[in-house]
Amino acid sequence: MQRLYDFLRRHPTGVDSFWAVLFFGVSMMTVAGSGGQGTAMQLATVPVVVALSAAVALRRKWTQPMLWLTVGAGAYQLALGIEAQFCDVAMLVILFTVAAGDVSRWVSRAALGVGLLASPLYFLRFGVDKSGSTVEEILFALFVMVPFALAWVTGDSLRTRRAYYAQLIERNQRLENQREAQAKVAVAAERARIARELHDVVAHNVSVMVVQADGAAYVMDAAPEQAKEALQTISGTGRQALAEMRRLLGVLRTGEPQESEDYVPQPDVEQIEVLVEQVRAAGLEVDFEVEGAPRRLPTGVELTAYRIVQEALTNTRKHGGPDAKASVRLVYFDDGLGLLVEDDGRGAAHELYEDGGADGAGHGLIGMRERIGMVGGTLDTGPRPGGGFRISALLPLKKK
Repeated sequence: MQRLYDFLRRHPTGVDSFWAVLFFGVSMMTVAGSGGQGTAMQLATVPVVVALSAAVALRRKWTQPMLWLTVGAGAYQLALGIEAQFCDVAMLVILFTVAAGDVSRWVSRAALGVGLLASPLYFLRFGVDKSGSTVEEILFALFVMVPFALAWVTGDSLRTRRAYYAQLIERNQRLENQREAQAKVAVAAERARIARELHDVVAHNVSVMVVQADGAAYVMDAAPEQAKEALQTISGTGRQALAEMRRLLGVLRTGEPQESEDYVPQPDVEQIEVLVEQVRAAGLEVDFEVEGAPRRLPTGVELTAYRIVQEALTNTRKHGGPDAKASVRLVYFDDGLGLLVEDDGRGAAHELYEDGGADGAGHGLIGMRERIGMVGGTLDTGPRPGGGFRISALLPLKKK
């Protein structure tokens, strides 16, 4: 049944042609049965039947031309004095089609005007009942106008519903496109966040492991206990890096989340002291100082502060040289947190701070700027006047 319905919807002209053939047959039988009009009048009615049947068949394919064809057939009837026939029902069908079809509004309103004039013109031409009063003729003419008005109102209502439905479809499609665009933006932002996290985890922990491995190899024969401690540090650092990487990669997995003891919470400001101790154990001398009253900060601010210090100390080990020293200073303000990380080494390459952090091997300072931007803070990086490198950041409690 559904296939038949779909077929009929795809071939509207064929359906109209079928009904037009039936309409033509019934109309011709009606004309043939009206012997009182005379043979000449019957023959004169045939062109009207043909024209109105053609209008029914092609009403949806050529709506506006069929309207004028119907108007012409009505004028032909008035001119020759052909009284109302069964075929005149097609005028209501055409009026409905014009009101519901994809034609300009002025054409639709013109069709309504012609339809409403059809009844008065007909009764002016033929009258209703010679024995009736003029008032009765006028009332009857007005009554006959009602079907034309109903046909137009029904078609116009259908047109309005179609337009509303099309608008809903368009709006739904637009919302769907916006939702897809927002989803893509969210995915890109999440990928960037994960990339920054992975960079910080890998760059920091691997650099610590490399330094400890070099130290262990250097003192393996002379101080086995010291080498053993270095290897234990490498093992602990590797496990920590693995746990953080599993946590980050866990957010990429689909399906139900799996509980695991390897997933660790996001690092915060309190973990910075642990980070400094870890860097000291790796051989870098670091001074750590906290000013102001420590307090709980928003999660995004705490993670950003930790990652900035982590990246800054990693860059010191990478670019500061063998005898570099670093200092980390945290300052709690009423409306934010200040960070100052400095070293007295030989400093990073000029393009690290001049071009936003693209050092050819990583994107450390780029990641810092992105993190700072996400929380509405400010970042200042560059060489110190007395040598070395300086990173200064201000993280507000509320995003600007």
